[in-house]
This record gives sequence, C-alpha cells and structure tokens, in this order.
Amino acid sequence: MTAGQQDRSIGSKVGRGALWSLLNNVVLRLGVLVSGIVLARLLSPSDYGVFAVALVAMTLLQAFNELGVSLALVRWERDVREFAPTAMTIAVTTSTALYAVVWFAAPAFCDAMGSPSAVGVLRVLCFAVVLDGIAVVPATILNREFMQARRFFTDFSSFAVSTSITITLAVGGWGAMSFAIGQIAGNVVSVTVYLILCPVRVRPGWDPTIAKDLVRFGLPLAASSLLVLSVTNLDKIAIGALTDEVTLGLYLMAFNQSSLPLQVFSEAARRVSLAGFSRLRDDSAQLEQSLARGVGLLMAATIPVCALLACYAQPALSFVYGEKWVPAAQALQILAVLGLVRVVLFIGYDLLVALDGNRVLLGLQALWLATMLPALLIATKLDGIRGASLALLGVAALVVLPAFIVVLERRGVRLWSTFLACRRPLLGGALVVASAFVVRSFVDGSFAQLAVGGLVAVAVYLPVVSPMRSLLPGRSPVAVAA
Repeated sequence: MTAGQQDRSIGSKVGRGALWSLLNNVVLRLGVLVSGIVLARLLSPSDYGVFAVALVAMTLLQAFNELGVSLALVRWERDVREFAPTAMTIAVTTSTALYAVVWFAAPAFCDAMGSPSAVGVLRVLCFAVVLDGIAVVPATILNREFMQARRFFTDFSSFAVSTSITITLAVGGWGAMSFAIGQIAGNVVSVTVYLILCPVRVRPGWDPTIAKDLVRFGLPLAASSLLVLSVTNLDKIAIGALTDEVTLGLYLMAFNQSSLPLQVFSEAARRVSLAGFSRLRDDSAQLEQSLARGVGLLMAATIPVCALLACYAQPALSFVYGEKWVPAAQALQILAVLGLVRVVLFIGYDLLVALDGNRVLLGLQALWLATMLPALLIATKLDGIRGASLALLGVAALVVLPAFIVVLERRGVRLWSTFLACRRPLLGGALVVASAFVVRSFVDGSFAQLAVGGLVAVAVYLPVVSPMRSLLPGRSPVAVAA
C-alpha cells in the first residue's frame, strides 16, 4: 500500500469511526436527556447533591485506576495482542486496590464534603472503578481499531439497563442510591459486552518488560488525566465544602446541562481523534488540515447549542425540569459558555498527547489547577454558584486556552486554518445570541420563548454555516479557509 493509499485508508477509518461515534453519542445523550428529565422531576436537589459527592470520588478514581495504559494501547504501533494481557492485569489490580482504599476512606471524604449521608452511595457507585479496570482494555482496542459500531451496541445496552433500573428505584423512593445502583448495573452489562465483542480475546497476563514500558508511558498521562479531572471536579468539591447539599445539587444540574455539547459532540470526536492524530503526526500539513476540518465542524455543531443554553437557561429549566431547578439558571448561563471552551481544550489535550507532549500537559494542567483553586474559593464565598461559574470561565478562557495555543504553536502546529474554519460558527452564534434578546423581550412564557427562540435560532444560524458542508468527510478540503 502506498503512502497516499495508507493516508486515505486511515482517513476513511477515522471518518467512519467518527460518524458511528457521533451517532452513539447523539442517541445515548438524547436518552440520557429524557431519563434525566424524568429523574429530575422525581428527585430533589438534595438527592442530586448526595450523588454529586459520590460522583466526584468515582470520576477522580477512574482517571488513575489503570495508570494510563489505555492511552498507551492507542498510541503503540506494536501488535495489541503482545501487551493487552499485561495491560489488563495492571488495570484490574490497580482498580481493585483503589476501591479498597475508597471503601475505608468514604466516611472522612463525605464529612469533608459536608454530606455524611453520601457514604453508602459512594461505596456502591465507586465499585464502577473495578468494573472499569476490567473493561478498559477491550474498550480501548475497539477505539484503536475504529470499531465504533460495536461500541454503539455496547453503550446502548448499558444505557438501557442503567436507565430502567435507576428510574424504577427512583419511583420506589430510593433517592440518590437509585443513581448508584443503576450505574453499576449498566457497567456490568458493558463489561460483559465489551469482552464478547472485542476482536482480541483479552485475558490477564504478565510480562515484566511490557509492564515497565506501559507504566513508563502511561503514568505521566494518567497523572495528567488526574489533573484534568481534578480541574473539572474542583468546583464540586469547593461548592460541596462551602455550601450545602441543595446548592451542590443545583450546581450539578447546571453543570450537567452545560456539559451536553461536550458529551454529545466532543466525546464522539475524541473517540477517534487521538488515534487519528497519532497516525498523522509525521505529516504536519495533513495534521493541520484534519485539525481545521475537525474543529470547524465541531464548532458548527457546538456553538448554537451553547448559545441557546446560555440565553434560555431560565425558561429551559422551568419548563423541562420544573420550578425547583430554576435557581440553577444563574450558573447555567455562564457554564454554557465554559462548555464551549472545554470542547476546544479537550481536543487540544488529545493533540498534545499525539505529539508526545505528556510533560507539557502536566504543566498546563498544573497551571489550570493552581490558578483555579484560589479563584474558585474566593468567588464561591462571595457569590455562591454564580461566582464559582464566573471563576471557572475566566480561568479557562483567559489563562488556559491561550497557554494551549502558545504550546501548540511552539510545537510547529500552525492554527491559522483552524481559526478560519471557526469564523462562520462564531458569527452564527453571535446572531443566535442577538436573536435571543429580541425573542425574550417580546415573547412571554417559558414554552413560547423556547419554541420561538429555537425556530429563530435555526433561521439565523443555518444560512451562515451551510457553506461548511464542504468540510464533511469525503468532501474537498479546499473550503477550510473559504
């Protein structure tokens, strides 16, 4: 196979993988949205606050539970069958040890978070870390081989089980525990299906040389991931420690809504972006072109959603989730903009991983954490969840994003074509925001504002971004700078 044929083959795989991944995320996130509406009407902000405490612990553990071997699996060009057994042994052993620590540390952690009633929920939910240790290798192999159709089936099966059990328990009055039990049930399903559908029959094994190489490569990435998730969870830790369960629950609702664009669009792209960037890193022109295409399309899909969330936060929460969630709007208006910044930063993270920028990533995440901590503590004290949201947005947009741009430019990645690919979505987003001011000035009622605002947003946004159809997979790339 010639170099050109190989590039086209990789591009074809990435394109198909991205489309399946996008379908996966859109379908599942729509399901999550519907189930979330049902659960928000069944449960209270206090229940969400208790669940948030357990979720923070689980998320931080999953950043480090497999010592970064999943990223090593994606990056290494050797036969995956050589190192998958050792990778699974590392992941399962580390995950089990961490869960044992969490079991005993749960009371102290929940007391520090101001939610001693969350101990039981935390112990149940964090068992997902052990299940993740079993699933991470087969799941990563599917990503490595761009087998997103199999991931779609796995994720859909897990979602169906998790959601049905969670809603059933919530109706039965189980409160926050309904989330934890439903999550574990879904994880059991996903682990089982991953092991069945993985093209490589993965079983635990051990090779000391491979283990040393895996840990040497993966540990800095795991540390970086831990810093990333510390950054994205420090807000919940601060709010939980400085306020109460109800306030934390309101903030979690706002944060979850603002994360929808990241979960639907960015996660779909990230499932193939790291593997795609890694295979194109030796061809700078192709890499820059692919980056411009990907970020441009990502912004075209993400910007209108973030703009609508920010402009219609209050009527959306009132109509969809109920009046008890309206106080979360003060945070959602700001966090929706942060969601857009996070989409860009996570793509930059994957690009630096592909360029062997592991140590640089550690520095960037440390910078993010160091600047966020004092800003978050002061802002939360002064203005509650609105102040916390402003602090998060300010640090991400004014400190971290410029730092990522400088680092990428110094590594030889020219970003001008990427900036050009984003100008139409940015213009369209500005028109959506302007139209929202007009709609909310002349239209009363939550449902009417949402209905009219949505139609007007489509009318002003689509004509601006429609020429970007040329960036879709299989089209000519010349329109990136058009």
